[in-house]
Amino acid sequence: MAEDSKLWDIICDGSHIPVHTSEDGKKTTVKTGKEYNEADRKKVEKNYKAKKILVCVIGPDEYNAVSSCSSTKEIWEALQTAHEGTTQVKNSKIDMLTIEYEMFKMKESKSIHEMHTRFTSIINELHSLGEVSTTTKLVRKMLRVLLNSWDSKVNAISEAKDLDTLTVDELIGNLKTYEMKMTMKKAEKN
Repeated sequence: MAEDSKLWDIICDGSHIPVHTSEDGKKTTVKTGKEYNEADRKKVEKNYKAKKILVCVIGPDEYNAVSSCSSTKEIWEALQTAHEGTTQVKNSKIDMLTIEYEMFKMKESKSIHEMHTRFTSIINELHSLGEVSTTTKLVRKMLRVLLNSWDSKVNAISEAKDLDTLTVDELIGNLKTYEMKMTMKKAEKN
């Protein structure tokens, strides 16, 4: 996810600021650059590296939103808010996508590939917002949303396969193969 785990820790937890601690441990003062030891320098360099990585991967509009941030943690939180919204907005998105997931059906004129693309888009958006579904749940949902004309195939898969171990990719491959055979049969009749 990041160049190394220390960079990711800095982004999530905040930058390291070298300080002096009083002998009684009650008072701290920020060290000046001249007072840094080698360990302090390495940590500060990681701070700059993490900030550089974040700033280099964003566009000009996002840069304007984070240019006043002083730490990588602030930049990351600003980017999260910009992309996910506040907690209220995030929860509203989750609610909307959950309804879309629950109402999802295969459309009459669409192929398995097109249905899978739409379905995956919903699942990925939910996943990016922290809502993760099990593979078993996704496989069972996909079998339920197929058109009635697919009932014989759904029954065959349900009887022949262990739905608890079947992956979405295996299911889609199986459905695409069946769809190709059905398309060839229709073409032969015409």
